Amino acid sequence: MPPNASSANPRIQEECDEAHLECPKELQAKIVAETRAINKKLNIAEKLPKDKGWLDFETELIWPNILGITLLHILGFYYFLTFPYLLHWKSFLWGYLVSIMGGFGVTGGAHRYWTHKSYKANMPFRIILMICYCISGQNTLYDWVRDHRVHHKFSETDADPHNSNRGFFFAHVGWLMMRKHPEVIRKGREVDMSDVLADPVVAFAQKYFVPLKLLFAFIIPVLVPVYFWDESLRIAIVSQWFLRYMLLLNFTWSVNSAAHLWGNKPYDKKISPVENRLVAFLSMGEGWHNYHHVFPWDYKAAELGDYNLNGTTAVIDFFAWLGWVWDRKQPSADLVETVIKNRGDGSHRTQHQEEIPETKDD
Repeated sequence: MPPNASSANPRIQEECDEAHLECPKELQAKIVAETRAINKKLNIAEKLPKDKGWLDFETELIWPNILGITLLHILGFYYFLTFPYLLHWKSFLWGYLVSIMGGFGVTGGAHRYWTHKSYKANMPFRIILMICYCISGQNTLYDWVRDHRVHHKFSETDADPHNSNRGFFFAHVGWLMMRKHPEVIRKGREVDMSDVLADPVVAFAQKYFVPLKLLFAFIIPVLVPVYFWDESLRIAIVSQWFLRYMLLLNFTWSVNSAAHLWGNKPYDKKISPVENRLVAFLSMGEGWHNYHHVFPWDYKAAELGDYNLNGTTAVIDFFAWLGWVWDRKQPSADLVETVIKNRGDGSHRTQHQEEIPETKDD
């Protein structure tokens, strides 16, 4: 194989060696130009050394995403601090209600229903789930389910779309700012998604993703306060686009980041997901993540026997009472207890109760 032109020309090679030591820009440009000219004449493929700068990553950055997410958070944080909440309390409460609907579309729909198939639901309820998911303003429902199935199967590896081993920022939002790791793409193609594609509700959402997202995530939330209580268009946009949308995204992202980093592990001490009460509060019950990764098919995504910090379960149970939801999967109490004793870190409440010594009557 012919050598690279820089190694075939002693003078250029000598200058290359000096360039690696001092790195003058003029000399580097001269070497590159001469090498390309010689290689072109000799029809030799270029093998020029490339210095990695601070913006060089293993995968390509997606600058439109970076700029969009950054701008959203700059404006969102500003309005979070300056928004006249008392004066425009109706729009604030409306944004809160829309956030709950969007959050439920993610937790009860994309996550517990379509990803894990933890319960069954009729067509009307699946349509509600789809609309609520569109309100959240995230990626397509199909992409969300695929990425989350890959996340569970290859958690904390290069194939994990939001691998928490790469740090809080990457797991929280950074993974949306760059191209996926090749392993994520490869494993994503191997995941069985036939059950999702077979659902006509998902097929409809996939076909009309853009108009549905624009309508339910951005247009309707703004039009409601404008037409029903004469809110100004500016306040409606600020409250729904910058406050509500930014906060809802971060509440959802916290499950991928904080719930994989900070908390206890009462069900399996050898995995990264943890129990995080704050995340459970912000995400309608998704913060009981150590349990969820041990029992991903439990429709409650938690062991809790009540609705404490798990609003998603309450909604699912309500629709089960109506007859729209059935076959809610969950492990037996004996199985959970066995897992706690054999694999937990000792922080489960029942283990603390066992440590309390019995008092003897005088």
